[in-house]
Amino acid sequence: MPDTHIDKRERWQLPAMVVAVIAIVVLPFVFLSSVLKEGVEAAREVEQTGRVEATLHALAYDIRDNEAAVLALVAGFDTPLIQTRLADSGRRIPEGVESLAELTRGHADQQLRVGELKGLLARRAAFIDEVASSDGALPVAAGEIVVRYPVRPLVDSILAEESRLLRVRLAHADRLRRQALGLIWATVAAQLLLFALVGWLARRHSVQRMESERESRRANSRAMAILHTVREPIVLVDHHQRVVMHNPAFAELYGAPKQPGEEALDGRELADTGDGAWRDDALRQRLNDVLVRGRELWDYEHHQTTSDGSERVMLINARRMPLPDREDRVVLLTISDVTAAKATENRIRELNQQLEGKVAQVSDVNRELEAFSYSVSHDLRAPLRHVAGFADKLGRHLGDSADDKARHYIDVIGNSARRMSTLIDDLLVYSRLGRSAMRLQAVDMQSMVAETRAILDANAEADTPGRRIEWRIAPLPILVGDENMLRQVWLNLLGNAVKYTGAREQALIEVGHERMADGSHHFSVRDNGAGFDMQYAGKLFGVFQRMHKASEYPGTGIGLASVRRVLVRHGGKVWAEAEPDAGATFHFTLPASLDPNQKTGPTE
Repeated sequence: MPDTHIDKRERWQLPAMVVAVIAIVVLPFVFLSSVLKEGVEAAREVEQTGRVEATLHALAYDIRDNEAAVLALVAGFDTPLIQTRLADSGRRIPEGVESLAELTRGHADQQLRVGELKGLLARRAAFIDEVASSDGALPVAAGEIVVRYPVRPLVDSILAEESRLLRVRLAHADRLRRQALGLIWATVAAQLLLFALVGWLARRHSVQRMESERESRRANSRAMAILHTVREPIVLVDHHQRVVMHNPAFAELYGAPKQPGEEALDGRELADTGDGAWRDDALRQRLNDVLVRGRELWDYEHHQTTSDGSERVMLINARRMPLPDREDRVVLLTISDVTAAKATENRIRELNQQLEGKVAQVSDVNRELEAFSYSVSHDLRAPLRHVAGFADKLGRHLGDSADDKARHYIDVIGNSARRMSTLIDDLLVYSRLGRSAMRLQAVDMQSMVAETRAILDANAEADTPGRRIEWRIAPLPILVGDENMLRQVWLNLLGNAVKYTGAREQALIEVGHERMADGSHHFSVRDNGAGFDMQYAGKLFGVFQRMHKASEYPGTGIGLASVRRVLVRHGGKVWAEAEPDAGATFHFTLPASLDPNQKTGPTE
């Protein structure tokens, strides 16, 4: 982000410099031109004021000369000189008034005064003509000229106004001069500052350029170091598929230089490197497509015979890229040796095929074992019935004549036959759990546990009247599964809890449930019964495995094996925790896929 800000700032430096030059050079020039123009106008106005004053003084002189000539004429001095002066002054006075009117044309007040002076002088001229033409004019008539037609106050007021205008114009001219001088000094200072800024920017740009060049050299050195450090072969080829650049790994694999520092592969065609390892028309066409059409080559497997004569499988990736020192584009090739990976993959494929064969064999064996178990269980039923039946007949046949030992033998035969029948029934159930297809439906675990509890309470009351069992059952979910199989799970787990708490005065059985972080369901059945030693927990869920003697707690040792088989078929698992004489806890989980709102169910 800082580099972006620097680039934007540098991009605006030149336009800002141009604007500054225009502001410092052009604008002062424009302003100075305006000031000079106003100065010229002020000088012209000052000069105009001088001409007005000179004209006004000349007019005043002519008026006085005219007055003197009139007075001399009235006094009786009618000489040619007096007549000439009177005629000349009478001619110059109108001309002076006209010149004065022309000079004061841009000033309204002065125009009024000049007009008034012009009228006054006209009346005075008429009066003088009247006096000059009258015979025996009174001497007092000459004095009336000054009294009746006072010209001097009007001339003085015009002179006073011109003097005031002269002062104003001189002050304005002086102010313009000071402004021009100040602007000149300000312009000089700004130009010096601009020159200093240009010098600073030039030095800064030079420093940045040198730093950029150093950074470019460092980046190039880093890139070359990385290129030479990478152990995978890397090569750049031009549009003729000649080698432009490569790293040592490429040279090592496809032909090392003959002398130290010699780049034997640069400039050579790719097909001529590696003793023909790259002579492949299909690969050459693909590289040409990358260069001409801009396509990219990803994970292309190429079988090569390298310079050491070994067969290798190379994984090639190629893409077009520009270089800063070339006008044409090049193709960057990265080569990975996947020979070992391919060999490993082939070996894994072979092992998988062997494993699949062994799995099929194991499946066949399991099916045969299940069929054998089912057949044996069915075939054993008839002999057992015969044994039990004939033992009963033998007992009735002997009647009271049988001694105690004979009756004991008959009881042992009957009990063993009944135990064997129970064992066969359990084996049939276990075999059926592994062979039968699962019928999936919604199963209310809460209702199933309640039904199982009712059955177990009734059996416990029948076997041990007055026995007390405290049940603590948490809320249980509705899941999708095989109802009969899941019922076997609860019958076995809760039945074991009831059986192994038979010695407790107050039996406590707890059923818990919680949802795990992965969405699976965790169930637990805890009791305060006999428990067991955890060092034998590994064989707890095996067939015919028992933790206690059959004389202490009856059973066939198949129930927990059935529980495990059902849970595995539903995608779950089961384990137990216990201590001798401190109770046991059986845990089992069912996956989140058994939720009714899930589309996928358990897999076989």
